[in-house]
Amino acid sequence: MEAATRALTSGSGPVKIEAIAREAGVGVGTLYRNFPSRDALVEEVYRSELARLCAMAADLVTELPPTDAMREWMRRYQDFVATKRGMAEALRAVIASGALNSGHTRERLEVAIATILDAGRADGTLRADVRPADISASMAGIMLAAADTDQATRMLQLLVDGLLARDNS
Repeated sequence: MEAATRALTSGSGPVKIEAIAREAGVGVGTLYRNFPSRDALVEEVYRSELARLCAMAADLVTELPPTDAMREWMRRYQDFVATKRGMAEALRAVIASGALNSGHTRERLEVAIATILDAGRADGTLRADVRPADISASMAGIMLAAADTDQATRMLQLLVDGLLARDNS
């Protein structure tokens, strides 16, 4: 999986199964026994990376204050999206086959966001009136609209600033 993830997210164009097997130190037959097609491998890489990103939310809220956890998680989300651009062509085929859908991805992201948002609501640092779906949609919009990585970073930080609880006294 590590070799496939590196190869598929490098952004250097289509990657042959043979190259992934060589990088992993296994034979092509071994790779095909575990992943019957290139699309199956791409799907597994995507699912694995999404699961890793989403699981990070729980870890971050135990290590950092909620606001910092949200900032760090959004930075890692940005990395996740950037690496998926390297495998965009391969992902399109998997999505077209129906093996992956945006609804499932969105649900997973919203659960992760809710983990951090709930911690921030509990300690009073993050707004109580924001839904995870609002944050997820905003992050997706930022990643689509940003001209470059620096702008995306600034816009995600502005989004976190907008989530901060305000003292209304």
